[in-house]
This record gives sequence, structure tokens and C-alpha cells, in this order.
Amino acid sequence: MSSVTTTVPHQAAAPPGPLRAAWRRPVARKLLLLGAATAVLAPLAAARWGSGAWPDALTVDLAGPLGRANDWIIDNRDSHWLFLYFFGHISNAIIAAVRGVYVVLLALGWAGVTAGATLLAWRLAGVRAGVTALASFAVCGLLGMWVPTMRTLALMIVAVAASVAVGALLGLAAGLSDRTFRALRPVLDTMQALPAFAYLLPVVLVFGIGVAPAVLATVVYAAPPMARLTALGLRGTDKGVLEAVDSLGATGRQRLLTARLPLARRELLLGVNQSIMMALSMAVIASVIGADGLGDRVYQALSTVDVGSALAAGIPIVLLAIVLDRTTAGSASPRRLWAVVPQGDGGTPGRRLGEGGHNRKRTRTRTATTWAAAIAAVAALGRLTGTSWPDTWTVAIATPVNNAKDWMVDHLYTGLPAGLGGTADWAAHYTAWVLDPLRDGLQGLPWWGALVLVAALSWAIGTWRTALTAVLSLAAIGVLGRWTVAMDTLSQVLAAVAVTLVLGIAIAVAAARSPRVERLLRPVLDVFQTMPQFVYLIPVVALFGIGRAPAAAAAIVYALPAVVRIVSQGLRQADPAALESARSLGATGGQQLRHVQFPLARAELLLAVNQAVVLVLSVVIIGGLVGGGALGYEVVFGLAQGDLATGLMAGTAIACLGLMLDRVTQPTKTKED
Repeated sequence: MSSVTTTVPHQAAAPPGPLRAAWRRPVARKLLLLGAATAVLAPLAAARWGSGAWPDALTVDLAGPLGRANDWIIDNRDSHWLFLYFFGHISNAIIAAVRGVYVVLLALGWAGVTAGATLLAWRLAGVRAGVTALASFAVCGLLGMWVPTMRTLALMIVAVAASVAVGALLGLAAGLSDRTFRALRPVLDTMQALPAFAYLLPVVLVFGIGVAPAVLATVVYAAPPMARLTALGLRGTDKGVLEAVDSLGATGRQRLLTARLPLARRELLLGVNQSIMMALSMAVIASVIGADGLGDRVYQALSTVDVGSALAAGIPIVLLAIVLDRTTAGSASPRRLWAVVPQGDGGTPGRRLGEGGHNRKRTRTRTATTWAAAIAAVAALGRLTGTSWPDTWTVAIATPVNNAKDWMVDHLYTGLPAGLGGTADWAAHYTAWVLDPLRDGLQGLPWWGALVLVAALSWAIGTWRTALTAVLSLAAIGVLGRWTVAMDTLSQVLAAVAVTLVLGIAIAVAAARSPRVERLLRPVLDVFQTMPQFVYLIPVVALFGIGRAPAAAAAIVYALPAVVRIVSQGLRQADPAALESARSLGATGGQQLRHVQFPLARAELLLAVNQAVVLVLSVVIIGGLVGGGALGYEVVFGLAQGDLATGLMAGTAIACLGLMLDRVTQPTKTKED
């Protein structure tokens, strides 16, 4: 009788010895595989191309082709059919739209605009939002910034309308098609990781200086959030509702209009909110390329370090952001959503999928009549009170603010009592003790070592696709010949992120433990989160002077609110049962924090790191305006000189750096996890 030997298929066996336990852990297994590959490939790469900075043999010189393209665009901008009959019509349409909105705002007058904004905020978000709108527009007039505010508002209305339309169409396509969603996702990731400053040069090259490039850059920057949230809302529709609609014989169009879009209303409104906030931020930055309004006032004041004039223009920007944020966010709240849903029998929202009936028609008619009367009253009020805010009702704050700034500089910049030094000394120490050593260390790191480090960090928290994207992004910076300056920018980002996380986590712990601290911090965080990036540069330049330190300080203040909010929310949402179990075992507050709350809030902590990196990078790049140097300076230089090669390669390197940092800090769930 013959015996049959059966071979059992098995996966690769775990290494013997002490590595067996580590091999069973997914992260350790990834790092061991990466270490083995590095041990084989690193000596070969070092022998072939060296172990210093990125080798010249692996760079591609694009200065010549980009320079010739720049010259061709400049020579043919006024004669070629592409500019005359395509880009020219787009530019003229944008200019006409902004001018038309501005004329309407002037026709409504200061009283009409204020009353209209108050009524709209009250109707969409409640009485508190209406009072906020009334007070905010009144302050804009009192500061003597009514006309610049209307110019910024006109640009914002056109840019937001275009951003929402483009983003909604992209989100609709991504929400209804898995293939489109997979194709758009990396594009949207790249666009959101790219700092706002990098969008300016391409549109300036094609459209020149003025309103049209400012609006287009704003649309490109503000459309991705709308696309993402629209796709999220459509893809997250309740499957049970869709099955019920299908069982009634609804077509694809009816299913979209009566089920998917109504159920995604909250995500759609949040997308509008995020597009508005990003558009306002970009509209201020676009003052660098000729956008008129409040941003231009801030930019001109920044160039002369006129803190008083900059603050007078910066306050209306903040107030405008708060009004727009409160109005759109309030309209997206669950309470407001249910308030506008037609009620079924017994007060239940059973008819929100299209069964309005006669009550719904009467409600719509009554609402339309009310709004028509309100618009007529607003227009009449504007006619009676005039177009611009009365000059006798203004308050000049530039001189007192500048006097206060001079006093602060005299007492804070040069020296504080008790041997604490001054802000100038702090900036010098931060640069010499933190930024310079970190920059020298990154620039002295072997190029292949930097690639391996990025691969290890991104693969440890993600998939091999995440690691490959991060490595290729960093390698692209070297191929473009921007390795050294990119390491300078990276050093500023890492140092500012470290300070942001230390301060943010400390404040978040206090806010999570004390409801009183949380209530006190909420309005402060609201103001700081709605302020555009550009505004942060004004006080830090006055306190710290010119250089890399003020750019880092502005980045820290800008990113801090997001870190505090995310971490405090994660800590507050820790499982009460786990906390009660820890307390029953005699754990102190610190032990509960370290061993229970922080581990349970791991996802929020990683998200806070990711957001800190992205936000800090966006301000560090703008810091090129105040002496930050590195890639930010090259973008500023390219904009100022019209140098496409320098500016575009620096902008591409910024995009690659942002994408790499996003992948390194954004966890991705795997099947092994």
C-alpha cells in the first residue's frame, strides 16, 4: 500500500529566533522588509551617485524649456488666437461678473447691504447670526473700510459661486461613479496639499495681473473641499432609503433629486462653508497679483510695516469671515436642517423625499412673498441712505495702534525685565538653536537616507501605495533641482509643527478636562480659525522683525486652533467605561490621560499632526514675503519677476513637499490592521 504525502501550502515562514515575535506585528514586518531592501540597495546607490545631497546626475534642467515657454506666452499674449478668443473671453466674463456684483452692492447702499446680510443670516442661521452680521458690517463701516469691503465681497461672491458650481459637478461625478472617484481622489489630495501661494504664478502668466487671475486662482483653491464633501454625502446615502426609492420605480434622475441630494444636504452645506472660508483666505493672498479690496490694503500696509493700517483692513476680513462662517455653518446644523424639512403627519419628517403636498406649496409661496417684500424694503432703504458709509461715522484706529505697536516694540522687542530678553533675542535664539541645526541636519542627510526615512514613516501608518507616493514626491523635488532649498523649508515646517503640537496638546488637555476652559477658548479659537493666513504676518513682523522666525510664529498661531479642537474632541470622546475602570483601579488623572485617553484618541492625534503639517506649510510658504527664504522666496521671486522657470519649479516642489508630508502623517487603514 503506497503512502501519499500531502504538502500543505503556507505563507512565508517567520524568521527564527528573537525576530519571530516582531515578525507577527504588521508595522515591524514592514520595517524589517524595508531594512533588508535598504541594506542591499543603499550601498549600490551610494557607490553610484554618492551619499551627499541629491546627485546632479539625477536632476532634470527645466529652466530652458520653461523659459522659452514663458517668452512665447509673453510674446503672443496680445496676438495669438488662444489668448484673444479663449482666455480673453474668460477674463472678460470674470471682470464683468465682479463689476456687476459690485455695482449691485453699491446700488443697495450701506444700509441695504447691512440689512440684507442681517436678514439672510437670521433666516439661515438664527437670531444670533443675524446680530453678528449686523454688528460686523457696522464695524466695517466705522473703520472706514466700507468700499474695500464691498470690493472684496464682490470678488468673493463670484469666486464662491464658481467654486461651488465646479466643486459640486466634480463631487456629483465622483459620488455617482466609483471609477471617477478613484481618478479624482489623488488630484483632490494634491490640490488640497498644495499651499495657496503656489496657485498664483500659472494664472498670472496666462491672464496677467488683475481681478481675473485672482478669481481663477481662488476657484482652483476653493473647489476641492466642495467636491470632496459632495462626493462624501452622495456616497454615504442610506442604502435602505435607496432601496425603498428603487422599489417605487424611480429613475436614476428621480433617485438623485428626491433621495441622494436631500439626504446629503448637510455635507453640501458644509462644502459651501469650507469653500467660502478657503476662498476668502485666497482672496486676501490674491492681492499679491492685483486683487483689489481689503487684501490689497493689508498687503500695502505689510510692505511698510504699518500695523495700524493693516489692522484696520484686517479686522473687516476677520469679521467677514466670521459672518460667512456662522451663516453657512448654522444653516448646516441639524436643527436648521429639520426646520426646513416638510413635516409629515404627527410632526414627523416623513415627506422630505418629495411629497410636499398643498402645505408645502403654501409655505413656499408665503416664503417667496416674504423674501420679495424684504428685498424691496432693502433696496428702498439703500436708495434713501446713499451708497457709501458716511465719512462722519468713521473711527481712525491706525495712529493709536501704531503708537501702541511702537510702545510694544520698545518694551518687548529690545528687552524684557528680569533678564528675559526680548522678542528679537527669542527670534535669534530660535533661529540659531533650532532652525539652523535642523536645516543643517536635513541638508547633510544622505539623499537615499531621506528617501528611506520617508518610506518607513509612510509605510508604517499606511500601505505600500502611500509609501510609494511619498517617496516619489520627495524624489521629484530632487529631480527638479530643489533639494537643498526644500530641506530648508522642511526644517521650518518640522520645527513649527513640533512647537504647535506641544502647545496644542497642552491646551487641549486643559480644555478637555475643564468645561469652563473650553467655553473660554471657544470664541478665541473661532476667531483664529476664521482669520486668513495673510493677516497673521502683520503682528509677528512687528514683534520679531524679518526672517524665518516670524514666519514660524505666524504658522504656529495659524495651525494651533485646529490642533486644539481635534485633540480636545478626541480626549472628550474617550470611552467612559474605560475611564471608570481606570479610576476604580486607583489611576491618577495623569495615568488616565497617558494610558487611557491618549491611546483611545490615537486617530484624532494623528489627524491633528496631519492638519498641523498642512497648515504650517501653507504659512511657511507665505513667509517668503517676510524673509522666510527657501521655496517661499523662490515663488515670490518668480511672481515679482515674471520668471516662470523659477516660480513654477518652486511651486511644483512645494506641491511635492506638501503631498509627501500629507502621506507621512495621514494614516491609512490596511487589511492587516
